[in-house]
Amino acid sequence: MERNNAQTADMRNALLGASFVFLAAVAFAAKAVLVKLAYRFDVDALTVLALRMVFSLPFFVAMAFWGEMKSETRISRRDMAAIFMLGLGGFYLSAYLDFVGLQYISAGLERLILFLYPTMVVLISAAFLGRKIGKGDMVALALSYLGVALAYFHDISSYGANATTGAILIFFCTLTYAAYLVGSGEIIKRAGPVRFTGYAMTVSCLAVIAHYATVHGTATVHLHANVYRIGLLMAVISTVFPVFMMSEGIRRIGASRAAIISSVGPVTTIFMAYLFLGEKISATQVAGTALIIAGVLSVGGSKVDSD
Repeated sequence: MERNNAQTADMRNALLGASFVFLAAVAFAAKAVLVKLAYRFDVDALTVLALRMVFSLPFFVAMAFWGEMKSETRISRRDMAAIFMLGLGGFYLSAYLDFVGLQYISAGLERLILFLYPTMVVLISAAFLGRKIGKGDMVALALSYLGVALAYFHDISSYGANATTGAILIFFCTLTYAAYLVGSGEIIKRAGPVRFTGYAMTVSCLAVIAHYATVHGTATVHLHANVYRIGLLMAVISTVFPVFMMSEGIRRIGASRAAIISSVGPVTTIFMAYLFLGEKISATQVAGTALIIAGVLSVGGSKVDSD
């Protein structure tokens, strides 16, 4: 009886964890669609990003504070400096490149390129940490980047030469995030995931706000009411909520299973973009999506979706 009860509890725990990861992946996938909706009200990328960060900041400050309250050790100055730099490069720079790039390409292509980050982690680890790339990895990398090429050609028909600009910006956005993942592993172990995420995201939020103030000044901003609503939705639904859901899901089912479930992200973005933005879906895009998901799941099963 006790054994059956334990198995039932494990199944419920796994189902709950899978549900958390699924909801997080869908929430992350909605971000690009919300950004594109905001652009319809004649606002620039920095303004939309600043709104996202302003609304997100209180949550991440609270997260850092809660992490400190629960921890028995203090973060060293060296680790705090590293967290500061990772917050700038991994979140601020990456997010800025992402939002600017979304002005030039479809939400679907943006999510597909972002989904490549496990492949970039492999390449960065090989270049700087001596990690060997096996034959299986090479096949997975080839599949992934062939898929991106197909999705890119799909965007050319709608966005023309701008698709190249956007794809390059999103590629470097993904590269900076992958570099953040490579550099953050050991620090997360020492600082803890809650404190690390809270501090790194707080640095990112403050950097974006400072960037906005430098470019646009500190005068009161008068935007369409829908832009503020979209900014709040991005902060809550596509930033704070999925961060917590993904973390809790990984705790329950593990990173490898979470990565598999997270592959729903690109498909969800493409469907949402079709539904809310009127973006076209072509056979080329579908084929590219399939190749990318197959390649990324092969090479990066231990990673999970983000941004």
